[in-house]
Amino acid sequence: MKLVKRLTRSPAFQKTVGVVAAEYLRLVFKTNRTVIDPPDIYERIAADLPIIVAMWHGHHFMMPFFKRPEHSVKVLISRHRDGEVNAIVAERLGIGTIRGSGAHDGRYNEKGGVAAFRDLMAALAQGHSVALTADIPKVSRIAGAGIVMLARKSSRPIYPVAVTSSRRVELDTWDRSEVNLPFGRFVIAVGDPIRIEAEADKTAQERARLAIEAGLNEATVRAHALADGVAPVETKALTAGSARP
Repeated sequence: MKLVKRLTRSPAFQKTVGVVAAEYLRLVFKTNRTVIDPPDIYERIAADLPIIVAMWHGHHFMMPFFKRPEHSVKVLISRHRDGEVNAIVAERLGIGTIRGSGAHDGRYNEKGGVAAFRDLMAALAQGHSVALTADIPKVSRIAGAGIVMLARKSSRPIYPVAVTSSRRVELDTWDRSEVNLPFGRFVIAVGDPIRIEAEADKTAQERARLAIEAGLNEATVRAHALADGVAPVETKALTAGSARP
C-alpha cells in the first residue's frame, strides 16, 4: 500500500496520467459535434473581457474547450495532490493555472486561498479571464462567497458555464461528476452575466450568490437538454465546428 501511494504521488506518474487524460479529453472533443448556446456567446462576451467563468465541480473536465485561441485564461486548481494532475491537464490544453482553493471552515490560509485570491485579482488586472468552480469542495451545487468577492473586488462579470455531452457516464460522487465519451454531441451552455457592484452590501452579495447558483443550474439543465435532444423549441443552438481551438 505504501509503495502504491509513493508511486501515485510521484511527479512522473502524475505527469503521465495528466498527459493521457488531456489527450483523452482532446479526443472526446474532436469526435463530438459541438453545439454552443447561445450561438453568439463569443460576440456577447467580447466587450466584457476579461471575464470570470463559473462552473460546478464534476462538470469541469471539458471546460478548456470553451476557450478560443485568442483568449487568455487561467483556472484555479486546488493545492491538493489530486490537483497536480488537473494542473497538468489544464496546461496541456492551453490553460494557465493558479493554485489554491476556498474552504467552508475558515482555513483559507492552509489551502492557499488568500494567495490564490490575490493571483486571481492580478490575472484579471492583466487581462486574463479566470475560471473557477463556484461550489466549494464537498458542498455540491452551493455557490461559495469567494467567487462573489472576486467579482465585487475586480468589477468583472461572472458568466455561468455548463458543458456536457450526449454520451456520458454520471458517477455516484459528491459532485455528480460526468465522464464524457467520444462520438456524440458536445454542448457548451452559457448563462447571462452576473455583475456585482463594488459597493454591494451583504444583502446584495447574497442575492448575487443565489443568482450564480440559479445561473449555473439553469445552464446545466439547458446543456443536458441540448445534449439529449430534448431542448425547448425556442432554444437555438449552433453546430460550431469552427469554434474548435
